Amino acid sequence: MKTTMRKNPTCKQGRMSRKAMFRGLALCLALVAAPSAMAGDLTCKMTYNLTGWSVFYKTASGTGNITCDNGKSMAVKIETKGGGLSFGKYKIRNGFGQFANVNDIREVLGSYATAEAHAAAEKSASAQAMTNGDVSLSLAGKGEGWSLGVAFSKFTIKAR
Repeated sequence: MKTTMRKNPTCKQGRMSRKAMFRGLALCLALVAAPSAMAGDLTCKMTYNLTGWSVFYKTASGTGNITCDNGKSMAVKIETKGGGLSFGKYKIRNGFGQFANVNDIREVLGSYATAEAHAAAEKSASAQAMTNGDVSLSLAGKGEGWSLGVAFSKFTIKAR
């Protein structure tokens, strides 16, 4: 009795074709990435006011409000502390921040690592990006004051 084997379009002489291998790999990656793609899908934004100074040591404090697209909001207190070769005094009014990779509004609380180079006189604008674990925060603001230097600091957000 003779057995006949049908040819599999994805196999060539017992080997899987590259196209089929890449499709399988893509499917595996999609399945692995699916939970993380669904995680952190909450959009949260922050408005804030911040006042600070630096003479080698850099410090600033202020307040803000965080709102998320699920309707939750939170009043927050902001503090920055750090150091470097930095001199200045500044005030940011009506600054704006946006968080990424957030599942719950409470995940935005905590300390974010920052590094910055700055130079400003009188009216100024600033922008920064920072992370706290998986959560990232980008800030933009216009202010007044003067500053010059390079600093490393910790940007901390606490519930009020």
